[in-house]
Amino acid sequence: MPQHATPRPAPGADAAHRSHLVLIPSFNPGTRLHGTLQAARAAWAPVWVVVDGSTDGSERWLRAEAATDPALRVLTLPTNQGKGAAVLHGIEAAAAEGFTHVLVMDSDGQHPAHLIAEFMALSQREPDALVLGRPVFDDSAPRERVYWRRMSNFWADVETLWAGIGDSLYGFRVYPIAPLRAVMRETRWMRRFDFDPEAAVRLCWRGVRPINVAAPVRYFARGEGGVSHFRYLRDNLLLTGMHLRLLAGCVVRLPVLLWRRLRLAGKAAPRHLR
Repeated sequence: MPQHATPRPAPGADAAHRSHLVLIPSFNPGTRLHGTLQAARAAWAPVWVVVDGSTDGSERWLRAEAATDPALRVLTLPTNQGKGAAVLHGIEAAAAEGFTHVLVMDSDGQHPAHLIAEFMALSQREPDALVLGRPVFDDSAPRERVYWRRMSNFWADVETLWAGIGDSLYGFRVYPIAPLRAVMRETRWMRRFDFDPEAAVRLCWRGVRPINVAAPVRYFARGEGGVSHFRYLRDNLLLTGMHLRLLAGCVVRLPVLLWRRLRLAGKAAPRHLR
């Protein structure tokens, strides 16, 4: 494996590398993990990987890499608990070491590692915001996934009174750790595939402002090393139950949400970059 070179920070960027880290939850990721990790490390330091009960031997390889790369850390959950649980495990450890923000990205190569520095710089300028990737699809995107994504996005808009979540399911994001920890500690949900949309909605409920940045997404076929743990029936039922819960939560919070929307009337609409 090629050695990882720690990226040379731009002048004044040291603080960003002390406050912001890349967090990669990983469960049986397949061969794409190698390239994902190399690209992430080329773009940023530090990078942490949370091994979510993987049984494919990837943890051994990751720990061998971490032994020679001080900017790479490997955290482990003994059994598979889901993406949200892995993120929570990572942000708890990150907060304990003084980090304030994490950029979460998938381990399977779908997310654009070359945009890590851009997302981190935006988060530095807007530290109270949730920086959301807004996916730009190519022909590799399955039609069924795009359809269900549109449905989830519609309900996320309803649940937040159109607060500005560009895409509720795209997991390439920079989270401010403190409010994310708070919303995850308030509920036993958000631990599996429901993490991405529920985190975005609940953070908007807390007044965290979303900023959307266009970012490409690539779906790899199995022959290209692509691995998908998405199960259409199981995960769409999970999303349906999640949105029913969030709609109920929206009704309870409706006065506050309406007041917030009225207060923001006349101000700039949620920002979309690019």
